Amino acid sequence: MKKIDWYIVKKFLGAFVYSIALIILIVVVFDISEKIDNFIEKKAPLNEIIFEYYCNFIPYFVNLFSALFAFIAVIYFTSKMANNSEFVAIYASGISPQRLLISYVGTALLIGIVNLYLMNFLIPNVNVARMDFDRKYIHNAYYNRNSNIHFQANDTTYFYALSFDNNAFRPSGVKFSVEYIHPEKGLTKKISAEAIYYDTATDNWRLYDYFIRELDTLGEHIQAGHEIQMDLPAVPLDFAIDYSDVSTMDYHELKQFIERERLRGSNLLRSYEYEKHMRMSHPFSTLILALIGFSVASKKTRGGLGLHLAIGIAIAFLFIVCLQFSRVFAISNVLPTWVAAWLPIIVFGFLAVGLNLNYGKALLAKWLGD
Repeated sequence: MKKIDWYIVKKFLGAFVYSIALIILIVVVFDISEKIDNFIEKKAPLNEIIFEYYCNFIPYFVNLFSALFAFIAVIYFTSKMANNSEFVAIYASGISPQRLLISYVGTALLIGIVNLYLMNFLIPNVNVARMDFDRKYIHNAYYNRNSNIHFQANDTTYFYALSFDNNAFRPSGVKFSVEYIHPEKGLTKKISAEAIYYDTATDNWRLYDYFIRELDTLGEHIQAGHEIQMDLPAVPLDFAIDYSDVSTMDYHELKQFIERERLRGSNLLRSYEYEKHMRMSHPFSTLILALIGFSVASKKTRGGLGLHLAIGIAIAFLFIVCLQFSRVFAISNVLPTWVAAWLPIIVFGFLAVGLNLNYGKALLAKWLGD
């Protein structure tokens, strides 16, 4: 039995790597043809294109679609085995389909564990260089266009700005204020300014046309002036969050970021929470789709590989649609974010189990016209 296990594992991994290599080659060719004008116009160096963009783009793309690649691989090599009557010989030797599934499950779990590590730790680091290149040579730098920005820096400090420009050379805002509110005493200090900018040389803020009001047991103290430098518990990123920056955070950084965003009352908090839960649920989709792929392709049919691939593509399309709906449900507060992230996995998990039970196999055989 060990020989058959290794045979399945090698077939699975071989088809997985082959499908990835083929699709990546096609994707890279199309991506180059689409972005070649940007590379030429902005004079992107060849070594940066290769090593900073595509060497980081390929792992990102592979990790993103690893479950679908695994599904296609299972459909492909399992269908070929079925058409060559290899399963007939395996079952005739006394090996049950359930025992054979162990090889599929083990390989799918291996891919899923690697995917879990990549998605939560390695890929975020890889994305830093890729996104820096993208902003430098492909798309323009991100600029915050939000207005009436409110956020809470800590338990007692509240910031406001009418608008903020996160230009890398001179991050600045207008109509700025910060309030210090004691849980028992109430407002103890308020600082307001017509304009504010972040001095990257000193890591301090410069306030223009400022007004400072302090309240204590002795009364009210007021200070005003044209310009002052202050150390405030905030950085430019607090005023201008780019959602794509989340993809550069590993799992621990993302958790800390979510806590900070919850404190500041971010309207994108549900998107960040869904991203966190999705990173944990997504690797399980490899196992679920592998089980579905086995149940679909392990039975010999008149349609052969073409019919199996058609059914596989339909299931993959349905799975992607469910993932998109789950994201919408999470962001729009229809479902809790963790429920929305895990719901497609649970639904398709029941489908996978059902298709691999005897009753499910009978229905599938009838559907395939066998």
